[in-house]
Amino acid sequence: MKIRCQCSDISLPLPPNSGPTSVYHCHCTECRKQSSSAFGTSAIFPAQVLFPLSQELRSKLGCWTRPTKEGRTMDCYFCKSCGVRIMHRIREPDGQERDTVSIKGGVIEGLCWNGAKHIYTESAVVDIPPNVERWETTPETMEGRSGSGEQQHD
Repeated sequence: MKIRCQCSDISLPLPPNSGPTSVYHCHCTECRKQSSSAFGTSAIFPAQVLFPLSQELRSKLGCWTRPTKEGRTMDCYFCKSCGVRIMHRIREPDGQERDTVSIKGGVIEGLCWNGAKHIYTESAVVDIPPNVERWETTPETMEGRSGSGEQQHD
């Protein structure tokens, strides 16, 4: 798999055998705004596949930071050239970064979309397919701090 933005300034391979722990289609209003679409797709990876960021990657990324409704902070990384969102990572109120990173599904070449879970379906503006894993808000496994493979949503 490879991460590539729209203009290809951000183009890097993911380590071999480093598939995501989960893939989520999030229907919350924040993800809809971020993706400029009906939902946002996130693939959850261990943070060590990208962090610490290399100097070259850091020079090509912008970062917009926003507070979350749960009192955390979300660092939202995007390509400085084309503006495409690449990933986001949550920091706890004490400043500790989660050990997972959410890479936006649309920038991952070779991502397997099968079995993606739908979250925050209470806010959905499109029909959710039948027989998929779905939650009106968030599954309990996503509520933990780190190491649980949770979505980087807040």
